[in-house]
Amino acid sequence: MKIISSIFNLLIISIFLFSCNKEEKIEKAALEMQAFVGEISAYAKALKPGFVVIPQNGIQLAFNNAKSENGINLNYLEAIDGFALEELFYNKKALDVDERYDYLQELKQYKKIMVSEFVKNSDDIADAYQKNNNENFACFVRSNDNYYYNQIPSSVYNENSNNIAQLAEIKNFLYLINAENYSSKQQLIDALRNTNFDLLLIDLFFNDEQLSAADIAQLKTKKNGAQRLVISYMNIGSAENYRYYWKSDWKLHHPKWIKKRYKGYKDEYYVEFWNQEWKDVIYGNNESYLKKIIDTGFDGVFLDNVEAYYFLYKNN
Repeated sequence: MKIISSIFNLLIISIFLFSCNKEEKIEKAALEMQAFVGEISAYAKALKPGFVVIPQNGIQLAFNNAKSENGINLNYLEAIDGFALEELFYNKKALDVDERYDYLQELKQYKKIMVSEFVKNSDDIADAYQKNNNENFACFVRSNDNYYYNQIPSSVYNENSNNIAQLAEIKNFLYLINAENYSSKQQLIDALRNTNFDLLLIDLFFNDEQLSAADIAQLKTKKNGAQRLVISYMNIGSAENYRYYWKSDWKLHHPKWIKKRYKGYKDEYYVEFWNQEWKDVIYGNNESYLKKIIDTGFDGVFLDNVEAYYFLYKNN
């Protein structure tokens, strides 16, 4: 019995130590992501003053050590222009308010909040918009047939004819990063031009073709003649094997910083985003993703998968 008891105690200790190690890794990765977002912002704003930087999800990064009890991280807050997150009040069905809502109550006084909701029942679309409108959050709602952000809604919630010069002024936005429904780049551009959204969130590429500065210039004006913002999507927490930067010999663990499959997305892999080789992909040189976005004339960048700092080690 003593042997069994000793083995059991060792097992408990091992589990405890593993858990502590995982938490330490997550906290260290959170600090790395805070720094990464700051570096991206500094690089972009030095090249183009007023360039907008919006991280999606991972709003805990707005706090020191990614913990709300430690107070707001002022350096991180200074680096970004707004917060974006998915599924705050809805995820197919109405959600109970979680801790993110409490974080936003503290953060919304400083930065614009953008929320993308997903509803299963189209009857819930109006309620999802209203819930966000009550908080003064700009909102985009999609339903089952638009799960992958591939459709332009037929109407614009909170449509207006205001000129939009900065993120704080937006009342609505379009989230369209999957162009599979469009047979050509020009068809996509024409569809986007023919809308009155205050902000267009789109991809830098149509299939494998990079959009041009002339393309983006066409999108800066709403159908009603007012000015708007055009923002480019960029994934900084996971590598996508269909992107221009992906090398033919890359695969899971090769290079070593390609660490983990992204569950639900067969073409994506979580990366050790603090690795210099990955940073060189994202910013800092003429071939970097961010430099291409800036050179193409976008008003800002939308940073996806900043929460990778957590999922990189979850369940490991």
